[in-house]
Amino acid sequence: MHLHGPSSILGAALLVLLAGHQQCVSATYTPTEVFENNGTMFAACKVRPSSTLPEGLPKVSGQVLFRQEYPEEVLQVLLRFNGFPTEDDQVARAVHIHQYGDLSNGCDSTGGHYNPLEVPHPNHPGDFGNFVPQRGKINAMLESKATLFGGESVIGRAVVIHEKLDDLGLGGDAGSLLHGNAGRRLGCCVIGISSPNLWKMQHKQYTRSVRKN
Repeated sequence: MHLHGPSSILGAALLVLLAGHQQCVSATYTPTEVFENNGTMFAACKVRPSSTLPEGLPKVSGQVLFRQEYPEEVLQVLLRFNGFPTEDDQVARAVHIHQYGDLSNGCDSTGGHYNPLEVPHPNHPGDFGNFVPQRGKINAMLESKATLFGGESVIGRAVVIHEKLDDLGLGGDAGSLLHGNAGRRLGCCVIGISSPNLWKMQHKQYTRSVRKN
């Protein structure tokens, strides 16, 4: 494209300005649900066993729920899983956010850990850590460095429950710094915007269970 004269230069400058504006809007876009819910964003995903899971491994199901106040409050995450063998109650399981919300090949198509800042594991925003089942279930509440807002939002990405313990980057090999050597992917789900109802119901049940224990 050839540009000549002041009007052409002005037009080119306007195109650059508009492109920059579009990138800015994309990075700072706030879903309307935030305003509908008094400045709070909710998200959820329904965990199902991986369709590529080999026989003999636990078929994990459940929910992962998210709550975050706009714009920069800490993200709260509620994990509610079941399907672990009760005889393996002392076996910790790793949970991470993965890059792609793609379940076309079970949990294997969700890619690697979501790592927008390109840092070693376990410093990815969705490296939730390890959780020990009790009576075949995991009920846990945590705070995360991940976010539901802006260009690094985890909306549309996947949560994956792994077969093994996450070595938290201390394994001494390349895999440890990528994924913590957490083993096969038992179950997964895609994170989507939700109403507050799921969070309120499951958070109430979680609070009751904590009080009982």
